Amino acid sequence: MHFSSLISAFGLASLALASPIKVAERQAEKLRIMPLGDSITEITCWRALVWDQLAEAGYADQVQYVGSQQSNPQNCQPKTANWDQHHEGHSGWLAIDIANNYLTNWLRSTPADIVMFMLGTNDVVRGHTTDEIIAAYTKMVGIIRAANPSTKIIVDLVIPLPFSNGPIQSINARIPDWAAGLSTEESPIVIADCYQGFTNSMLRDGVHPNLQGDELIASRVGPLLLDYVAQSLGQ
Repeated sequence: MHFSSLISAFGLASLALASPIKVAERQAEKLRIMPLGDSITEITCWRALVWDQLAEAGYADQVQYVGSQQSNPQNCQPKTANWDQHHEGHSGWLAIDIANNYLTNWLRSTPADIVMFMLGTNDVVRGHTTDEIIAAYTKMVGIIRAANPSTKIIVDLVIPLPFSNGPIQSINARIPDWAAGLSTEESPIVIADCYQGFTNSMLRDGVHPNLQGDELIASRVGPLLLDYVAQSLGQ
């Protein structure tokens, strides 16, 4: 065989071998979970408590939290000492601004297979309407799916806001039909009911959950996340 033919044959063989190797590398990657939100995601402990659930289910070595942030401002002390502290929680930020200006780049930098979010509290405080907030949710779903068409999504009902709870209730009342209308087989949307049973005594400052509130949020989010993880890992 001519030398150039040998090179061509070798090149073709290498290409043939590369594909299964790359597939194996992709399969070896950890499942990526993005906690997305405002300060109720950033400066509270429910993320840590949900990680405990992942660890207890045996998934700690197969999943990771992703996001541009890595912090534990409340010094949360879950059972899992080395829990993953990455997240995309941003104190004081609005759903509207996240949808319009930031989420695309965040997902480009830290891709996700599962996104779980609670947003709207700051939008309500700043006077934005339910229609505007739901429109931001819709835009976020579009951005999430543009980055990864098979992303699984968990949307939390927003926890109470004692000094302006009417608008929170209005958002939460819209979420079920909104989620049902956008959910697909490839990219399902499920709802974590973090509102029902959440009392004002579960807030440490009138806005953010205390440990009891964190435990309630984790109890509503965690089981849904575990279902998604099991589905994604084929278990």
